[in-house]
Amino acid sequence: MNNAKLFIISAPSGCGKGTILSEVFKDSDAYYSVSCTTRKPREEDTDGITYHFMTRDEFESEIKNDGFLEYAEFADNYYGTPRAATEKMLESGRDVVLEIETQGAFQVKKLMPDAVSVFILPPSIKELDRRLHKRGTEDDDTINKRVSQASGEISKAYEYDYVIMNDELDDAIRDLKFIVDCTKNKNSDADRFKAVNMKKNIDEVLKNA
Repeated sequence: MNNAKLFIISAPSGCGKGTILSEVFKDSDAYYSVSCTTRKPREEDTDGITYHFMTRDEFESEIKNDGFLEYAEFADNYYGTPRAATEKMLESGRDVVLEIETQGAFQVKKLMPDAVSVFILPPSIKELDRRLHKRGTEDDDTINKRVSQASGEISKAYEYDYVIMNDELDDAIRDLKFIVDCTKNKNSDADRFKAVNMKKNIDEVLKNA
């Protein structure tokens, strides 16, 4: 029986989702979908590992050929999930992890309603801004755009299956791993992380935005 799951993970930039995912799935054979993007590579990027880097013309050609499971434009760049690789891995019985923004997450969820969607909250917008500046990979203008858009992203958390908060990294890793294990084993122990039960946490972050 094919028990493969598609996990959709979203969070504002700077919320630490990449670090959390690398820990949660490090001992798993899950396929970590590599998104395509038109943004310029950073020093720490490796083409084909962090992203598939494409020109705008190449990306738009793939859009016309229905090559993406989802795509969106964010901060003046395209981001998209290659369709073929995701479908192939699920059919082969491997879990697939998509690290995507909210618009893309809802596109995928509509196509694949059995997917498990998880939103990672920052403890506050102020802390998110601090982390982005500390990371030092983008200029102030880009950081300001990301911070200004964060509240809009967080307001979509209510529509996800599960919500966790990355206040303490170890706790966030533990919580996401717990959700993954529970959904794979088809039990309800992770229900406390259901979005409806995390409404107070989401409200608090938005209140202090």
